[in-house]
Amino acid sequence: MSGSSEPFVSPGGPGVGSANPFPPHPGPPVNPFAAPAGPGPYPQDSHVPPPPIAPDGPGQVPYGYPGGGYGYPGAAPQGYYGWPGMQPLPSNGMGTAGLVLGILSALVFCLWPLAIVLGVLGVIFGAIGRAKARRGVATNPGQALAGIICGAVGIALGIGMVVLLVVT
Repeated sequence: MSGSSEPFVSPGGPGVGSANPFPPHPGPPVNPFAAPAGPGPYPQDSHVPPPPIAPDGPGQVPYGYPGGGYGYPGAAPQGYYGWPGMQPLPSNGMGTAGLVLGILSALVFCLWPLAIVLGVLGVIFGAIGRAKARRGVATNPGQALAGIICGAVGIALGIGMVVLLVVT
């Protein structure tokens, strides 16, 4: 300090830049949470903008209004479960069952009667699953094919076990 009576002295010396950089605000204090004064930028002087409209139109008519409900003429359901455009779920059960039965038949080939029965069922369910996948009803053609292959291997191992038991 250079012996000045001011508590803070700017580097340029006393009197240079000693003005308050934050002058007091003139007038009454402003509430930052108050609604804006004057007309708003939106129609009808509202303070909230209108909701946006979807690109494909304003939306579906609510249930119970004429022309849009199920109890009115000309309003037929267009999908499943009451929602328009709802697609059915894929029916992947046959292909999955064929895969599981085919794997089980290949694993339990020592129990040859069970292995042959499980293998035949695995091949049948796998073929049905492949047909459903070909029609577009199911989405797992690979699982169904694996069921056919594993079922055939299980049948072959079961028959091989029978041959081994008969020969020895």
